Amino acid sequence: MVSIDESFLHTNDKIVIGCSTGPDSMALVDLLLHVREKYQLSLIICHVNHNIRKESVQEAQFLKEFCELHNLIFETMTIEEYGDDNFHNEARNIRYQFFDSIVKKYDANLLMTAHHGDDLMETILMRIVRGSNLNGYSGFKMIVEMDGYTMIRPLIFYTKQELLDYDFEHKVPFFLDKSNEKDTYTRNRYRKYVLPFLKSEEKDVHLKFLKFSNTLNDSCKFIDKVTKNAIKRCIVDDKILVDRFLEEDLFIQKEILYSVLKDFYQDDLILIGDKHIDILLSMIHSHKANSFMNLPNDVVARKNYNEFTFVKDVDVLTSYEIEFDQYALLPNHHSIELVSSVDNNSNNVCRLNSHDVVLPLIIRTRRMGDRIAVKGLNGTKKVKDIFIDKKISLVERDTWPIVLDSRGEVVWIPGIKKSKFDKKMNEEYDIILKYN
Repeated sequence: MVSIDESFLHTNDKIVIGCSTGPDSMALVDLLLHVREKYQLSLIICHVNHNIRKESVQEAQFLKEFCELHNLIFETMTIEEYGDDNFHNEARNIRYQFFDSIVKKYDANLLMTAHHGDDLMETILMRIVRGSNLNGYSGFKMIVEMDGYTMIRPLIFYTKQELLDYDFEHKVPFFLDKSNEKDTYTRNRYRKYVLPFLKSEEKDVHLKFLKFSNTLNDSCKFIDKVTKNAIKRCIVDDKILVDRFLEEDLFIQKEILYSVLKDFYQDDLILIGDKHIDILLSMIHSHKANSFMNLPNDVVARKNYNEFTFVKDVDVLTSYEIEFDQYALLPNHHSIELVSSVDNNSNNVCRLNSHDVVLPLIIRTRRMGDRIAVKGLNGTKKVKDIFIDKKISLVERDTWPIVLDSRGEVVWIPGIKKSKFDKKMNEEYDIILKYN
């Protein structure tokens, strides 16, 4: 028999309920209505119109009228457009951001969603097939402590069919989403073909999956403690120190990566699978000093010698060309200026004779095949090799300025290397450039 576990409830609770008008969420609303007076509950119904099906407007209107009839607070939003991201993940993110905003608006202490046992089974199976870590394989938790409130999935003990039976028995109105029947979506295929087989083998298989999930969650608590200690050893200023990372057990190395990536993906960590982790590990273990990898949702992993980092939404100008006059502000936040005098001879200063070069000077980013006639060296050297010798990261190389004359001769790599065109302080020159 379907019922709400009243141990979740306390007098005067304020509860935000995520409701789609489907049979699961409408069952949850009805269950809470039955105990509302007993616990003096304040119930806020939170509905997101995903704006994909033509029935969505009708469903939102129905729920609005339902709430008015039962004296429930009704909050709704419509997703006007989607980006290029995975539809289900993007919709889920928007949905939970909206739930969070409504929780805070009403100063609620609980958020409840209608996830049930079938949902948990589907999630676990999908993650096993895709690949994850132990935390991912556990699916989702019944109780999650959020920032200032608790999220609870009280229907996790029941199957979809049990909730449908409850609705029919108690005459609870609901809508069915026809898109749930389409084989296009991965979750639907598990729902239609895999779960029926498992249930035919064991009618309470959803409870076995729940036990499996709880066992993994308990194991994860211990592993998390070990991983947190390892993170303290390996990560400094949000950078994984490769030499220290490699001292950890391979299993813990993977857990460190999942832990760091969770900060970027939150509940979308399902986007990261075994293949991603294996490639990241191969990057870290490789003797190659500089490398990078593009991950889902615009996250980039970069290795720079002994540092391994993740960055989000990196939008760096990686190509530019500037005709130099007297001053140039560069995309790497440095500048080059023409000065009348300077009292040092470091690599941040370049002295030129205008008779040796063809003006105007050009400042640009590196290009394949760039070479410089290094001062004091017979012949030329690849600019790329100079960057490698100086252990300049790939990110910095992409925006580092190179100064050339109008013939294309590299006359200076500011801050790094001077060319044969650079003059000593006691030689003849009429151009002094300073890199700031």
